[in-house]
Amino acid sequence: MTKERYLPEGERLHTIKNTEYISSLSGLEKAMIRGEILEAVALVCTGELSVTVDLGGIKGIIPREEVLLPVGTGEIKDIAIITRVGKPVCFKVTEITEDGQGRPVALLSRREAQRECLREYVMQLIPGDVIPARVTHMEHFGAFVDVGCGIVSLLSIDSISVSRISHPRDRFEVGQRIYTVVREIDYATGRMYVSHKELLGTWEENAARIKCGTTVTGVIRSVESYGIFIELAPNLAGLAEYAEGYSAGRGASVYIKSLIPDKMKIKLVLIDVFGVPERCPPLDYFIDGGTTKHISRWRYSPPNCRKLIESVFE
Repeated sequence: MTKERYLPEGERLHTIKNTEYISSLSGLEKAMIRGEILEAVALVCTGELSVTVDLGGIKGIIPREEVLLPVGTGEIKDIAIITRVGKPVCFKVTEITEDGQGRPVALLSRREAQRECLREYVMQLIPGDVIPARVTHMEHFGAFVDVGCGIVSLLSIDSISVSRISHPRDRFEVGQRIYTVVREIDYATGRMYVSHKELLGTWEENAARIKCGTTVTGVIRSVESYGIFIELAPNLAGLAEYAEGYSAGRGASVYIKSLIPDKMKIKLVLIDVFGVPERCPPLDYFIDGGTTKHISRWRYSPPNCRKLIESVFE
């Protein structure tokens, strides 16, 4: 099995293979025999909390007990089922039957797809593995990401980037496809935690893209009594002198006054401030998750820096 079989939900929805399987009764029968994982959009959640999907004119039903794979405590909250409506859901076809009018009905199990994903993919991962994920929702403490077949992991806010942000929405949007690094796996419960900052470049890699004497744009991330922190890239920030009237989240143009690698400091001069950026700053991965499958250690600090910032996955 390859991890392409266990993509985050939404990734396989419009693929040729998925479309061919769900476009006909014979296709659904083949998928059932072969144990294929398919995907469609959930249309309705009934009063009994079963989920209905449209399979090219054929009704598909995911019974309540088959909507989610219990992880950890095993408790499944109703809201977790209700919020599937309007979103892509993965599933396996478990049975094809008929309704009272003789029309075909496919019984589906998202739980079985997730059980296979957990067994064959998630539980085979180790800390340091680089994997794709999709942002599902965000809280002040972090972002929740789908790492495969709707299995969700927590990406804590301090693991999103080195440059501090006030909320994950400063960096991500719901539905955004990102790469993550496996930080920790509880093999007893199946819970997994991921990180992201290790893919966004070291201090030196980011600083190499700017030069003293130039003026660039950034985002004000924090206003302190001793200065204003301005993000120049997701893993790089500098400090300008304190001035009144500025607030976090606004865009700014800044003059690069000096770069001090041994202290990981960038001195800035604040030139101008403009409105809140319309979108999150684009992510620029220095480690390509499509080609790099694993990292054992990542050091953000320059070699001669007295302060050490690093991640060790061994």
